[in-house]
Amino acid sequence: MDIFSIIYTVACVICCIVTLRYDMQMFQLSSYRYDRYFRWWYPKNILTHRKWWPIVMLACLFSKWLMPVAAAMAALSIYKELTEKYKTPIVFTMRVKRLYTTAIVMMTIAMAIVALTGGSAALPVAAATTLLLSNILVLLANVINTPIEKSITRWYYNDAKRIIESHKGLTIIGITGSFGKTSTKNYLASVLSEKYNVLVTPGNFNTLLGVVRTIREQLRPYHQVFIVEMGAKQPNDIKEICDLVHPQIGILTAVGEMHLETFKSFENIQKTKFELIDSLPQNGLAVLNYDSAGISSYKNIKSNCEILTYGVENSAAMLKAKNIEYGASGVGFTYSDGNGEEQYTSRLLGSGNLLNILASIAVANRLQVPVSKQKASISRLQPVEHRLSLRRANGISVLDDAYNSNPTGAAMAIDVLKGFAVGSDNKRIIITPGFVEMGARQFEANKQLGRLIAQGCDYAIVVNETNRQAIKSGIEEGGMNENKVYLAANLTDAHAHLATILKAGDVVLYENDLPDNFK
Repeated sequence: MDIFSIIYTVACVICCIVTLRYDMQMFQLSSYRYDRYFRWWYPKNILTHRKWWPIVMLACLFSKWLMPVAAAMAALSIYKELTEKYKTPIVFTMRVKRLYTTAIVMMTIAMAIVALTGGSAALPVAAATTLLLSNILVLLANVINTPIEKSITRWYYNDAKRIIESHKGLTIIGITGSFGKTSTKNYLASVLSEKYNVLVTPGNFNTLLGVVRTIREQLRPYHQVFIVEMGAKQPNDIKEICDLVHPQIGILTAVGEMHLETFKSFENIQKTKFELIDSLPQNGLAVLNYDSAGISSYKNIKSNCEILTYGVENSAAMLKAKNIEYGASGVGFTYSDGNGEEQYTSRLLGSGNLLNILASIAVANRLQVPVSKQKASISRLQPVEHRLSLRRANGISVLDDAYNSNPTGAAMAIDVLKGFAVGSDNKRIIITPGFVEMGARQFEANKQLGRLIAQGCDYAIVVNETNRQAIKSGIEEGGMNENKVYLAANLTDAHAHLATILKAGDVVLYENDLPDNFK
């Protein structure tokens, strides 16, 4: 094998190692689910996302004089991959490390077999082919690792179960819903911390493994309350978490059409979210948002626990926010539970945050947190980052709702934007890629988003291609001038265009921010 072939082979191998990092990032963003990964990869991405140049490198095999060119291309691609800034970068968990190691070992074995059977002359072809099929390498490595991962998960689960069963007297509160769970979790933790030592599942640790990790790494004997956020993408996800932690109190914030793609039907979403309520003991407490039609319409609750309902708009709710007044310093409202009323103030915006506060008050009353301490805590609450948080810079107001990804929450955010006071020559601007994972409902949901944008915004920047046609169609139906709509290729393009139209006094709403596996 000559020097050109050696350089070419080494370049291919290094490229494959780097490309595996990107492929595993997409696999991680797909929740390690084969079906979701295939939807990203095939057919629309099979020859894109750094997959075009391996084919060029294969073509270079026909001329050794082109091999240095291919190696130079490989070096450029490696540089681009290592310097690329992703919205959701890969997290090198132990699982990813094991997956990466298995994939590289498989590649090494394949190259060794080729060298032993086909000779060194076959190595460049083998290296280029391995590079081209790096996606398949990731999936095969996951198949091999699956028994190992299951065994490790079982051990971690049993250890977490042992820890939580040994913690006597711990009050466990479960929170789930299609949206609003993280904000409610944080607000409730703040209020309960006025009296108790509280542990919450951090960040987006709302899967079974996230809860297991929180218990093993953070739960201590001095904790009195454990607040567990519970996420779900398919039936039994909530039940699995409840079977581990056995909550005594459950909060259901909303039931909407999120993840229809994996749940298959709205009824499955309802049943899965109510798995939390069904798990509660007879002396437990369920706190339900009755402004959510998906909750108020559900009639199949299996638990005999006490049920409290709350709402801003639904008159049938037992706990209500009334006399709501927005001002420069935030919002003031009257909390009514049928037995009495209390006045509260908060810096938070929107009816969604009011609902989250109501749920927190309900649980705080159950756990006998003094009302004076509740009021003090609620008055200090800060918005959860990227969930309708407000910041101001250089005369520009920015409403950051990037982590919201559901139609109801988006409608609330646009309503806040619509009510924002601006000057006669200023604009209310929205930047959004729309919603994903909604199955057959996705096009209509994004079209309705477009109609709301036309009613509540002065200018719209639609990001990415995934929902472009649906949102644009809705905007047109809503009557917004097409000159007030910009179709951005990506978020970078959106920011570049925003800079050309923005001026002091404008207000910008960032509504949802799709991960990198949606383009």
